[in-house]
Amino acid sequence: MTDPTPSPTHAPTPTHAPSPAHAAAPAHVRTAPKAVRAEQNGPVLHVRLNPWGQDDTLDTAVLDDLITLLDDLHERPDIRILTLSSLGRDFCLGADRNEYQEALAADPSGVGLRRIADKAHRLCQALENTHAVTIARLHGRVIGAGLALASFCDLRAGADTSRFRMPEVGIGLPPAWGGAMGRLVSEAGASRIRELMLTCDVFDADTAHRIGLLHRTAPLDQLDKVIDSWIRPLVRRSPEALVLTKRMLAGYARADRTADVSVLDSHLLAATLHQHARG
Repeated sequence: MTDPTPSPTHAPTPTHAPSPAHAAAPAHVRTAPKAVRAEQNGPVLHVRLNPWGQDDTLDTAVLDDLITLLDDLHERPDIRILTLSSLGRDFCLGADRNEYQEALAADPSGVGLRRIADKAHRLCQALENTHAVTIARLHGRVIGAGLALASFCDLRAGADTSRFRMPEVGIGLPPAWGGAMGRLVSEAGASRIRELMLTCDVFDADTAHRIGLLHRTAPLDQLDKVIDSWIRPLVRRSPEALVLTKRMLAGYARADRTADVSVLDSHLLAATLHQHARG
């Protein structure tokens, strides 16, 4: 969900220069996606949200482009690493609540809204299951659905000025985007996620690092060096060993979610918004 907290004024638009580890390969820019930008550099695919300066939210266009991109990777074993970042002022301010309201107004039964929410679930599952090692590069505000999306990446690095929040309960909604509650709990622990979800408190990069939502933090102008410090050894590893290890780790992470009912999240969200609309 979106959040009205003012964005840090010193967070510049991030750029990511190719690291020397893969600079020799010619880079090219895909032209298909319009809501995201994807640039391949050897075995690394850099995916950037908000390429055209639109709102830093996860609307349907972004979901569709990311799902298509991840589905295409099944036929691209040459892509071994995927980085996910944003060209906007913030990494992500959450789901597009205006789009939710418009979908509900157009179809009061909630079918359209459930279709949007189901896409979020499909996206998170595709991100978790892709063969590529996924790296989230976070800056500015990382709110609601933005944090949920990042949590499904294998590795996460954030600028030390980043701010995080799970605002859903505070705005009267269940934390039902992408089936992320189980993932967040498995990554950071039920106790801390319970506190942050119930209080809706803003927390900083140090806290995110301490509880396991971030693996590394760095000043914003050093963040790309952190990403490259992961990419350099990863591109030298056996592709088969990486894929097998990633899938084994994903299996263990899902072990605590054997009773996961997140497939019903879209129905829960639609029912709650429908009740709000009725007053």
